[in-house]
Amino acid sequence: MQDKSQSVPVLIDRRGLLAILAGTVASGMVPGISRMAMAQTTGALRIGVFTEPPSLDPHWQATSSSASLSQHVFDRLFHTDENQQIVPGLATSWKAVDPLTWEIQLREGVTFHDGSPFTADDVVFTFERSQNVPNAPFSFKTYLGDKTVEKVSDHLIRITTERPNPILPNEVTVPIISHIAGATATTDNYNSGAAMIGTGPFRFGEWRQGEVIRLERNDGYWGGASPWSEVQIRPISSNPARVAALVAGDVDLIDFVPPSSREMLQGNAGIDLFSGVTNRVIYLSFDHARETTPFVTAKDGSSIPNPLRNPKVRQAISKAINRQALTDRVLEGMGEPAGQLVPPQIFGADPNLGPDTFDAEAARALLTEAGYPDGFAMTLHGSNDRYVNDAQVTEAIAQMLSRIGIATKVETMPYSVFAPRATRGGPEGLSEFSMFLFGYGGGTGEASIALRSVVATHNSEKGLGGSNRGRYSNPQVDEVFGRAVVELDDAKRAELLAEATRLAMADVAVAPIYFPVNYWATRSGLTYVPRTDERTMAMSTGS
Repeated sequence: MQDKSQSVPVLIDRRGLLAILAGTVASGMVPGISRMAMAQTTGALRIGVFTEPPSLDPHWQATSSSASLSQHVFDRLFHTDENQQIVPGLATSWKAVDPLTWEIQLREGVTFHDGSPFTADDVVFTFERSQNVPNAPFSFKTYLGDKTVEKVSDHLIRITTERPNPILPNEVTVPIISHIAGATATTDNYNSGAAMIGTGPFRFGEWRQGEVIRLERNDGYWGGASPWSEVQIRPISSNPARVAALVAGDVDLIDFVPPSSREMLQGNAGIDLFSGVTNRVIYLSFDHARETTPFVTAKDGSSIPNPLRNPKVRQAISKAINRQALTDRVLEGMGEPAGQLVPPQIFGADPNLGPDTFDAEAARALLTEAGYPDGFAMTLHGSNDRYVNDAQVTEAIAQMLSRIGIATKVETMPYSVFAPRATRGGPEGLSEFSMFLFGYGGGTGEASIALRSVVATHNSEKGLGGSNRGRYSNPQVDEVFGRAVVELDDAKRAELLAEATRLAMADVAVAPIYFPVNYWATRSGLTYVPRTDERTMAMSTGS
């Protein structure tokens, strides 16, 4: 067995952005796909995944499992490499013609799986549809709401923005669908497979929910045909079962290797391991909106005003959590303690902002200052099948909070149940829960996206706060963030983003807990390129 563990750098090359702003970027094939096309491997690739996508609709939700699946079938204008650097996709070149206007040249000669040609009409249609999927828990309006796209010619589009946007290519990586096949398609049509028609390296085969998603090679793919004639994506949420399937040879690759199995796999000559730090943050979300919150009471069960709206209470909760113990013991080293929304290496993060210091005495003192010397009672919610040991992490946090006087019960559930309830299960689209453990992947490799989604004041019309489930709102954070996202000077923008981060973290808008370190395992002879966005894809697998 070879352990290919590594700390994958999460760095944005700002020279690339300057090249974009200065003129056009040369076209090129998608990294991973071109390498993969050179491999000699043939036949089926069987992938055992921790999480099954909740829907095949590429615009219904933006989780890593949904994005992983959709990228096999649907291309984007821009793809990203393993470190989330922008590379050409269905766009071959792009330039900012003025501070509010971008022109993007589209790839010619590309066809959808049904034979229809890819044109600017498909991009215009995708931009509209992805922001308005009925009953979806997520909207691409978060990224596209401030942008207007128009067709200049069949293979040239123009995008105008309300304000200068230096990272526009990062924000328009939405799965492109056919305006013909998708004209009347609903989410149900995607789930049935009828509308699963993209330009990607694989065609849709079938979805037997809970069993397998089968994909077939697109021999005419513009980026070069895959060496895999077929890809089988098999959801195996049970950690022991997923590991056992790899060891038995029933699958060729698994993701989210559990800590308890890592040592055993390292000792297996027929298995190789690959790892890297991700840009996802696991954090506690608080109910900032309601005057009384449904899962918090006095210890005798009586109703009390929502204590989570008090910043001292949130600070107490954060200080009560021993992040190092969680990552060392509960995660067995498969995580790094977090003090902000993205790892410090990410552009726009504050490199000096570390995790909150564990201090139980200070936490109890803060509760007393906030008017809760005897604490209160609450229920902490979380998923039990989304992240490595997520239920155990939730239980451990509850025990730490109970030690400072917050009597904390735990309720965990499958992510497919948890996510909709956490996102819009309560009145007026609020989270159903009072406090819960959730995760957010930074999306583009710049801190602006996490700030926009998680802590910016929720405004669906402006695409702000799409993942701000607790409805946190701080005018000072919004003001600094607002200046950052229109600043074209990299150095100035980085400092403004760091300032917005410091303000939000000082206010404990959310309580970051850890950044996952993810492991993939393959049968010997295969390789896997770890991705900071956590996606598990055939295109990253070679031999």
